[in-house]
Amino acid sequence: MNWFVGVDVGGTFTDFFAASVADGTLRYFKHPSTPHNPGEAIVSGLTEMCAALGIDPAEILRVCHGTTVATNALIQRRGGSVAMITTAGFRDLLEIGRQTRPHMFSLQADQPAPLVPRERRFEVIERIDAQGEAVVALDEEHAAGVIEAVEESGAGACAVCGLFAFVNDAHERRIGEMLRDRLPGLHVSLSSEVRREFREFERFSTTVLNAYLQPVMCDYLDFLQSRIAELAPRAPVRIYQSSGGLMSVDTAKAFPIRTALSGPAAGAVGAVHTARQVGRPKVVTLDMGGTSADVALIRDYDAGISTDRDVAGFPVRLPMVDINTVGAGGGSIAWFDKDGLLKVGPASAGADPGPACYGKGGSDAAVTDANLALGRLSPGGLIGGRMELDTVAARTAIAPIADALGFSLEKAAQGILGIVVANMVRAIRAISVERGLDPRDYALMAFGGAGPLHAAEVARVLGMNEIIIPVAPGILCAQGLIVSDLREEFVRSGRFPATSEHYAEIERLLEELVAAAQSWFDNEDVAEPDRRLSIAFDARYVGQNFELPIIFTDGERGKVPAPDGAGAVTAAFHDVHERFYGFHSVQEPVEIVNIRVIASGRLARLADCVEGKASDGEATATGSRAVWFDGDHPVDTPIYDRDTLVAGMTLTGPAIVEQLDTTTVVFPGDRLTVDPSMNLVIAVASKEGQVQ
Repeated sequence: MNWFVGVDVGGTFTDFFAASVADGTLRYFKHPSTPHNPGEAIVSGLTEMCAALGIDPAEILRVCHGTTVATNALIQRRGGSVAMITTAGFRDLLEIGRQTRPHMFSLQADQPAPLVPRERRFEVIERIDAQGEAVVALDEEHAAGVIEAVEESGAGACAVCGLFAFVNDAHERRIGEMLRDRLPGLHVSLSSEVRREFREFERFSTTVLNAYLQPVMCDYLDFLQSRIAELAPRAPVRIYQSSGGLMSVDTAKAFPIRTALSGPAAGAVGAVHTARQVGRPKVVTLDMGGTSADVALIRDYDAGISTDRDVAGFPVRLPMVDINTVGAGGGSIAWFDKDGLLKVGPASAGADPGPACYGKGGSDAAVTDANLALGRLSPGGLIGGRMELDTVAARTAIAPIADALGFSLEKAAQGILGIVVANMVRAIRAISVERGLDPRDYALMAFGGAGPLHAAEVARVLGMNEIIIPVAPGILCAQGLIVSDLREEFVRSGRFPATSEHYAEIERLLEELVAAAQSWFDNEDVAEPDRRLSIAFDARYVGQNFELPIIFTDGERGKVPAPDGAGAVTAAFHDVHERFYGFHSVQEPVEIVNIRVIASGRLARLADCVEGKASDGEATATGSRAVWFDGDHPVDTPIYDRDTLVAGMTLTGPAIVEQLDTTTVVFPGDRLTVDPSMNLVIAVASKEGQVQ
């Protein structure tokens, strides 16, 4: 048997999802993360998984990896030492920015300090104008002196950011050549390669972030690639990018900023895969892990793409799956603020020492401690009992909070869970209610190690009637990695009126971008039948400051889905504007500011998962224990082993469903059904106790 393996590194656990290419057999595994070097957990976990599950490492054909190394390096400021070369007169652009405050009503909050201090920002004599003309030629003698100054600065990476380089990158490319010739060990990032789009500040910021991450990511990926090659010599490593596709290790080394939201993006793609299985085109996802919770909104099996995001306070102009993150995880710590009110998160106990119940020295009460104290988690431990939990330590950590509130210990634990649920509800409202969408029209898909523990309460607060729990919810991000395609995007920026007389220029640029995409397919050895192209225009009404994406795709492999002239583009834009803002104006002229071609290369597909035997009977409990839900007294609650549940089985809450990677809480009155693909579908009871 040959296998594909997905590996997702979380704050507490590193998750492995293995699938047989031939018959769709699935295997799951979890290993504690190693925050000091996430690659160690991957290598040791992969070795242990193969031994425990009987997988021959020589039969692994592909390892797909979602990584948090880039994100953590930005949050913790552990990147490389960076220099920057820019057009004369623009060295301070990184600090000037957009002159907006991080918090509108706070006079104390400031933007994060730039990653390139002023003494390492160098100006070079050159100038390209908005039409792409060289109004000041590149002074190569002066540039050579600047490169000497970069060398003397001791920087390990250099970002080259020229004004209007997105129109004409000749000067940037020449400076890059000179840097690489003079300093072959220096990591070089050109803005025209990282993101060839307009808006100088965002382009400069993204390029600097990319350069900042290159030393860290290159070392990490070199370690990982060499160790996996020793263990599984037939398995190339693919790295997941924030836009929802895979890329080669070499591409990830060149553009590490693309991995900034790698893991959560894989979860959203895995959620789309599950949504298709259960036939639910409208889903809100809740991916709750050890440190944070990520939420996304899926419409028509599409999680959506955002191009403007902040990562660790820095603006990033790159396509990323549209995800909202909040500091709410199993390790989120409960604490009292100066106002005397109880808060939960965003600080997390992480994997080491972890919540108090881990027994690794942690003493602060965390969300996992509250779940254990309320009986929702098994005292037998996590990941099939391989990780023991200490109930006494959990209760001891919660006791001071209960005393301060004047509550019973169980009431305090319920309060901790209520606060973390409120944090997640707020994040979901930001991507639904605040965008004019009603979450009650959607199903809630809960995954991550802690998502199914809290899904019922989140759904009740939002008025949602249905919850979906995937087959392996704690490992869905890893599953999303192996059902994804290779992906690359090619873009040109400008101001192109969406009119018939200007459409020839748009078509010419499209031809250039499609040719670049075909060349990329060739370099990645993507077979002709497995090539797919999509076209996207970022358009706006003339005078608007922000644009909306219009996507054209025909669903046929290898065919270019070109729109039928300017009229088709403007009509599609009016429709999108109506959907986003509730109105459109056919009288207003439309302009395109970015032309994109998105190339995706289909990798070898897995066989359909083999469905288990079906049953129309009731599930059989393996035991019971006292569990506190939302009342003042515990309820004797049956415990079910998910491995014993088969398609067609039903059960009515209260119930606890346990499995290797998570625990699902079914509240009293809710009805759970196992669907034909072995997902759990929970119908949420109304306040009157009726299942809708």
